[in-house]
Amino acid sequence: MTTENVTTIERRDSATEVYGRIAGNRWIQLVCGVIAMIVISNYQYAFTLFTPGMRQTLPGVPYAKIAAIFSIFVLFETWPMPLAGYFVDKLGIRKLMMFGSVCILLGWLLGGTIAKSILALYIYYGVIAGTGAGIIYISCVANAVKWFPDRRGLAVGLTAAGFGGGAALTIMPIASTIHGMGWAGAMAVWGVAQGIVAFLAALILRHPPTGWTPAGWDKPVRKNHNAIVQSKENYSWTQTLRRPEFYLLYTMFFFACAGGLIATGNLSQIAKTLAVSDAKVWGLAIVPLTAALASFFNAVSRIVWGWVSDRLGRENTMFLTFGIEAILVFLVTRIAGKPIAFVVLFSFVFLFWGEIYSLFSATTGDVFGAKNASVDYGMLYTAKGLASVFAGFGAAALAAYLGGSFAVAFYISAVLCGIASGFSLFILKPLIRARIAKEVSTEIGATAQAKSASAAGALR
Repeated sequence: MTTENVTTIERRDSATEVYGRIAGNRWIQLVCGVIAMIVISNYQYAFTLFTPGMRQTLPGVPYAKIAAIFSIFVLFETWPMPLAGYFVDKLGIRKLMMFGSVCILLGWLLGGTIAKSILALYIYYGVIAGTGAGIIYISCVANAVKWFPDRRGLAVGLTAAGFGGGAALTIMPIASTIHGMGWAGAMAVWGVAQGIVAFLAALILRHPPTGWTPAGWDKPVRKNHNAIVQSKENYSWTQTLRRPEFYLLYTMFFFACAGGLIATGNLSQIAKTLAVSDAKVWGLAIVPLTAALASFFNAVSRIVWGWVSDRLGRENTMFLTFGIEAILVFLVTRIAGKPIAFVVLFSFVFLFWGEIYSLFSATTGDVFGAKNASVDYGMLYTAKGLASVFAGFGAAALAAYLGGSFAVAFYISAVLCGIASGFSLFILKPLIRARIAKEVSTEIGATAQAKSASAAGALR
């Protein structure tokens, strides 16, 4: 079929007629993206379950070096994202997703079978699995941005919820598998299963046809007083890097990210320092229970606050959630010896933390356009990798220096989150709206000028 014929079909027909009833249905695209995100969620959120076994297998290795596996994973999940996003936009989502699926399979399979040193775990778990998870993550989030311009906050919230909350479905089974097979056997078995599921999801995923929009939706020209403003320009990655709002968003992402990452990577160790690690709540071990509940509320956060941001506005939602998160992170330092408070508070920490992954991705699509969302959000997402250095190895090293306490690390992250809250309302909001208002004004002026020229030509 020629390019001209394809263009005609895309202009005349729906995405269903181009791709078929399955791949052309945007809701099926969304579901497949969520499934792929669920299977990579364990690479981040189940890490804390493996650390006790790793410490026994590697008795001479300090905990800070084991925590560095988490930091390396997040670094390689995030820092290659701009390049991965570029290739996703250029080559299509399927090929990159398949490659990412193979990486996550091999990362845990090799980490659980042939890794005999901390360096090997850095390579298999950190580098290989991290790269695969990052490719899958950016592919699925950008796909949601492209398929749902009309419900962007909700769609990316649901997609990000797969990553944030998928572990809620599997934390207990993984903990049970570790109990029965040991950490290495559990890692290998789950790695193979997760890689296969992600590969099958990759076979269905497609980006929408060029120029496609949902039936009955026409991108509105939004006014400054509306909750959401969307640029009509599609910025290339080089243009995005020249915009001051990109660097403001990057700083805010880093600041808002730290507290939740400290909890994610060090939950088992934090429970020990707060003297609750041996407690049972409702007959269940406290760390797996808290990790499962935190994962559930992490998912709820991404969906609920993504949906709220479609109505309240991205910047207003950031101001609200980041401000509450700053208070909750501070309160973590006040719950020593209180197992119920530990479970409840960390659940709320993640309820007001997980939304960053829906708010920042949706904002990227709004501010810089959907066409290059993969690479644009990929660049922004590297802020998480930077935060992981502080949250993983940095927080563990600081705790070791302070006799095991994570209090100072949480104090720092509370302050940073509070700053991000203020930035969102008082700097980001006016900056974005002033720029988009200028774009709208320029477009209106150009349209009026074109109409005047056309009318003058008709008179002649």
